[in-house]
Amino acid sequence: MITYYAYPKCMTCRKAKSWLEKNGVEYNEIHISENPPTKEQLSEIHKASGLDLKKFFNTSGLVYRSLSLKDKLSTMSEDQQLELLASNGMLIKRPLAWNGEKALLGFKETEYQDTWL
Repeated sequence: MITYYAYPKCMTCRKAKSWLEKNGVEYNEIHISENPPTKEQLSEIHKASGLDLKKFFNTSGLVYRSLSLKDKLSTMSEDQQLELLASNGMLIKRPLAWNGEKALLGFKETEYQDTWL
């Protein structure tokens, strides 16, 4: 089963959720701002994704911009970045889908199809 971190007002999250439902993919939805993944979970998800940790940041979000993270991330350690992501779910690119082995950030229909079907 997929753990699906999303923000209900996010249009991209709604599209991904609709895709999961249309394709009969079982998922457990978690409100990302109310219950963000822990630092340990993010570390596991990051390793499974194969992506650069910087890709996990919601660079178009208000929190990211208000903290001026564009200039700060390059000087932060991976541990500091994980801690920051876990401290505020709105910093995490969404939706975030994870099944314990594979992880996807954002929503691209072809990626979802290739990964979850």
